[in-house]
Amino acid sequence: MSVNGVGILAAIIIGGLAGWLAERFMNSQMGLFMNIILGIIGAVVLNFILAAFGMAYTGWIAYLIIGFIGACLLIAAGRAVRG
Repeated sequence: MSVNGVGILAAIIIGGLAGWLAERFMNSQMGLFMNIILGIIGAVVLNFILAAFGMAYTGWIAYLIIGFIGACLLIAAGRAVRG
């Protein structure tokens, strides 16, 4: 089973890295588990949105970039909701 051209284990590792990079970029202190969750969810959600517009990317570099952007957007949305 694969997620956008990468395996499940690779998706967890790349998602964790993307979440960690987003945490550093956004100056957030969320912790390792939350970084992994934000990176994976950010990548999945943003890939879904891009696919709806006819753009689909596969591979670990695309997954990392999309995960980073998605995690940054999730962190920003969380900050906006918290006030």
